Amino acid sequence: MPYVDDLLRDLSRVVLADRALEEVLTDLTLIAARGIPGAESASTTLLRGEKPFTAAYSGEMALLADELQYAEGYGPCMDAGRGGVVLRIDDTVTEERWPAYVSRVREQGVRSSLSVPLPYQGNVVGALNVYSSKPEAFVSPESLSAGRDVAEAIAVAVVNAVAHHRLSEQARNMQLAMESRAVIEQAKGVLMAQRRVNAEEAFEILRDASQRYNRKLRDIAVGIVGSTQED
Repeated sequence: MPYVDDLLRDLSRVVLADRALEEVLTDLTLIAARGIPGAESASTTLLRGEKPFTAAYSGEMALLADELQYAEGYGPCMDAGRGGVVLRIDDTVTEERWPAYVSRVREQGVRSSLSVPLPYQGNVVGALNVYSSKPEAFVSPESLSAGRDVAEAIAVAVVNAVAHHRLSEQARNMQLAMESRAVIEQAKGVLMAQRRVNAEEAFEILRDASQRYNRKLRDIAVGIVGSTQED
């Protein structure tokens, strides 16, 4: 099917490296809006803890529908994200689930929707949502298949972003540890020269001061080194 080839080609062209997650999700959500059969508008809902938020969207219809669900506290995009199940509304006129949400979103012109969970290491981090002003827009197997393809691409982007963040944090923590070690060694050198003590005794002086003043050892060391530079 031509649309499948086009969709997969577009997904394969999205660059993940060295880009903000928001930019990547915007690209993928745009692809969903134009590549999933029946879609007029699309959004990506992510869960931060239990709190959902729209990380990217294409078309005001999707943003409005998401926000209505957040306001109600439930809805297909939230339940798909939390429960890891595909949820489809074929017609908001006859849909009996989520009555308060369905009533409000129908007034805004939404007649059908499809929400596909985003798989992440056995858990789910959110959902891809597509909306239409026409009933039964997503009943075809092609719509679900395309939705899953995009959802998997979004999940990969989230995984990469999380991994990059963790690596950055590890690098930053390592750099801080190295800097702390360096300044502590400098402070020990100052104390050894000023008080005629050995390295072990200088470290004990630093540790005692840290406990006495309830301050980090590094901060005590910075103060000692700084006082010598002022002199």
